[in-house]
Amino acid sequence: MKSPLAPPISLEIAPDLVPYPEAVAAMEARVAGIHAGTAAEQVWCVEHPPIYTAGTSAKDADLIAPDRFPVFKTGRGGQFTYHGPGQRVVYAMIDLAHHGKDVRRYVHNLEAWAIAALATFDVTAERREGRVGLWVPRGPGREEKIGAIGVRVRHWVAFHGMALNVAPDLSHFGGIVPCGVSDQGVTSLAALGKRATMADLDQALIATFPTVFGRDIATATSIQRKVG
Repeated sequence: MKSPLAPPISLEIAPDLVPYPEAVAAMEARVAGIHAGTAAEQVWCVEHPPIYTAGTSAKDADLIAPDRFPVFKTGRGGQFTYHGPGQRVVYAMIDLAHHGKDVRRYVHNLEAWAIAALATFDVTAERREGRVGLWVPRGPGREEKIGAIGVRVRHWVAFHGMALNVAPDLSHFGGIVPCGVSDQGVTSLAALGKRATMADLDQALIATFPTVFGRDIATATSIQRKVG
């Protein structure tokens, strides 16, 4: 059931690659505005140039190739992850006052949202106890990571969010131990044989958001992603 007190969440889809420092600055400003009551909650879908980011639990030893791409420390939870072209990064700036001020529940819902969106492509993504992110079974004793989750909360406003692999260069993950897990691999929709575009995933995310969060994403403010 949708909450009558929670308005639809605005959507923006960045048409070009967004430098990571610009994304962080934009999120910080949006979070301050949400807290002050002067800005709407937002789902912001972006792609970044190739970078590594270090969450609050990142270990130096997990950065295997420190000179390969720029490395940014970030206040989100989690360890090292990679962002780059072909990966949809979903920054969700959400007032948790609409979600019971329950951070654990919110993270669980982010995972459920990603699982529901990936299921529209016949991809079964699963949670794993003791591991952050979303995993695809790939045979006996083998699974591969298709999505990462990392959240920060300030004044009960959540930001950062999740990253889902559509068709990134998977070799770029080789410069880190992704999220501290060294004995499993990384995959993407493309690697799983799914001919999905970034726009296809965006539509799946928009369609499945209400089923998990009980609220709509307002698509009228979206910026259509450039093709080519």
